[in-house]
Amino acid sequence: MRSRDITFHHPAAFWLGCAAVVAGVLAHLPMLAMAAPMHYHLAGMPMDNAMLVGMALVPLGVLLAGYGLMPRMEQMRRTLHARRSPLPFHITDHVPLNREHWKLVAVLTIALAVDVMKPATIGFVMPGMSAEYGISGSAAGWLALSALVGTTVGSVVWGRLGDLFGRRATILLSALMFMGTSICGAMPAFGWNLVMCFMMGAAAGGMLPITFTLMAETIPTAHRGWLLVALGGVGTSAGYLLASGAATLFEPTFSWRALWLLNLPTGGLIVFLNRYIPESPRFLALAGLEDQARAVLQRFSGGALAADPPVMHDRPEAAPATKEPARIGLRRLLRGRHAHITWGLAMCAVGWGLVNFGFLLWLPANLVKLGIDAHASSALLARSAILALPGIGIVVWFYQRWSSIRTLVLFAGMATGALLFFFVIDLADLRSPTLTMLGTVALLLSISGVIATLIPYAAEIYPVHLRSSGAGLIAACSKFGGILGAGLGVAGLFDHFMLSAVLIALPLAAAGWMLARSGIETRGHDLETIQEVLSR
Repeated sequence: MRSRDITFHHPAAFWLGCAAVVAGVLAHLPMLAMAAPMHYHLAGMPMDNAMLVGMALVPLGVLLAGYGLMPRMEQMRRTLHARRSPLPFHITDHVPLNREHWKLVAVLTIALAVDVMKPATIGFVMPGMSAEYGISGSAAGWLALSALVGTTVGSVVWGRLGDLFGRRATILLSALMFMGTSICGAMPAFGWNLVMCFMMGAAAGGMLPITFTLMAETIPTAHRGWLLVALGGVGTSAGYLLASGAATLFEPTFSWRALWLLNLPTGGLIVFLNRYIPESPRFLALAGLEDQARAVLQRFSGGALAADPPVMHDRPEAAPATKEPARIGLRRLLRGRHAHITWGLAMCAVGWGLVNFGFLLWLPANLVKLGIDAHASSALLARSAILALPGIGIVVWFYQRWSSIRTLVLFAGMATGALLFFFVIDLADLRSPTLTMLGTVALLLSISGVIATLIPYAAEIYPVHLRSSGAGLIAACSKFGGILGAGLGVAGLFDHFMLSAVLIALPLAAAGWMLARSGIETRGHDLETIQEVLSR
């Protein structure tokens, strides 16, 4: 590695892996092009030899590139134990935002938008896919479930890899998997789409917590909170906009398959921008690569680091290892000093998933039961979403100017109140469009506030050797809540409007209570100070 521009541990393997993935995808295109006169209808066709070779090249390429990104074993062993670092992180934590920070913010926003775009595309491909394969809507729903399970698994696995391989390496590995899953656009069998959708979900679920982790460990303390929340809001909105825009532009001409094929250029864009994605200096220091860590700090310090004495011991990197054996593993998140916060965040994440992928999905049907016709229900929800959209600015202001933990607790409490408001509306038979819109706006605003603050807070609260794993675990819990919500919907829970509102309010209320008791303030504190507070 060069000290300034962090490259790859095994460059030849990485770029050879990238080439193999691209070649594997391109091997599927001739058969797809032959189907152009049939509007790219491939269902039921046998795979030719080129496609079979391409299917073998894609996983081979991902494995090769993964090896190229993997640190050497002795370096990985060093990351299993936290240590004090003499590097002056506190100096770069208090510099103004400069060009390097904004470049990182821009690239990570693009990465997050691409990440959100992938699962968002599923909703646009399902109608065309159902028609081509001749399957029912409920059968096509397995596609969404496959992606959701993939995001849950990917968040946990990528979180662990982020603490072993590094933040930058896992972002690039996700991008490569995006590129490989573009072959889904040429699959003649629905079953292969399920497999590839799971892999795409795994890559998408993995990139989300890693981008927040890298941002938290690089941005100065004074700007960390609002940029983390804004990253989530802007990246998510841009991702949904890209998905809908791509469907509008390409699906009428090139069929639903074009939306999968876009995984190749969009994933390739992230790999192309890798030179603007530095490794986290805190991870480099933890891995014993202090020269590289200092080089990255110098890039982001705006010259402030050059004036710093060579060795700084006035502020420890972390609490002494004697207080807690710092080994990477999910058990360290669920036991010891972080346990109460982890359980509170996990409960909040599950509650959010239940609302977002359960209660809200069945809300239009339940509004009809409240006496609002189907067309008016859709219009009401659209207006509610527009009214709730500026709420992200409110969330950013609260998180940055008021309090990080109290903002999270506030919006969890608001979501609980909005659910109970729906319970009261149904119980008292108050069939009023105005009251219904009020409740819907409050619910959309509150759950947006919950998810906008949940992962950023998780990225701040854990020590460097567990930060990626912690953020990944909480992200996985939000997806698990979605799986649980979808399952409860199939079981018929949401047909009982009052009961579902109360039952889903319970985990959010419990999470708010747990976080109010055990959560600590992160606003205005550097990451090392947060760990010092937790170690007392």
